[in-house]
Amino acid sequence: MIKMNFCVRKREDVSVEEFHDYWLNTHGPLVKSHREALCIKKYVQNHTGFTSFGDMANDSRGMTPKYDGLAELWWDDLETLQSAIITAEGMRASAELIEDEARFIDLKTSTIFLSEAHVIFE
Repeated sequence: MIKMNFCVRKREDVSVEEFHDYWLNTHGPLVKSHREALCIKKYVQNHTGFTSFGDMANDSRGMTPKYDGLAELWWDDLETLQSAIITAEGMRASAELIEDEARFIDLKTSTIFLSEAHVIFE
């Protein structure tokens, strides 16, 4: 399986509470509504929490800056993802999602990367 990892930072003009609420209750259902057009197998939102522990873990490693969350989107394989995003329906869905992301995510300081998971143990 192929996973898209979207490390997100909130826009400066959006409060932490507004960011998490919008992402979960507005953007999440929007992504779900496009799952068939984009052939998304699985979608997971990881919202930051336990801030003091996270800050300690970051600081102990000299890591900055911090993200406000991580979205994970899964496809069976890269070919499925590539095929989905070039259809007219897939392009419309992608455009709608990007437009919505700009409402609450600082896209310039966020990042996306694709990965293939390797389970070491369960």
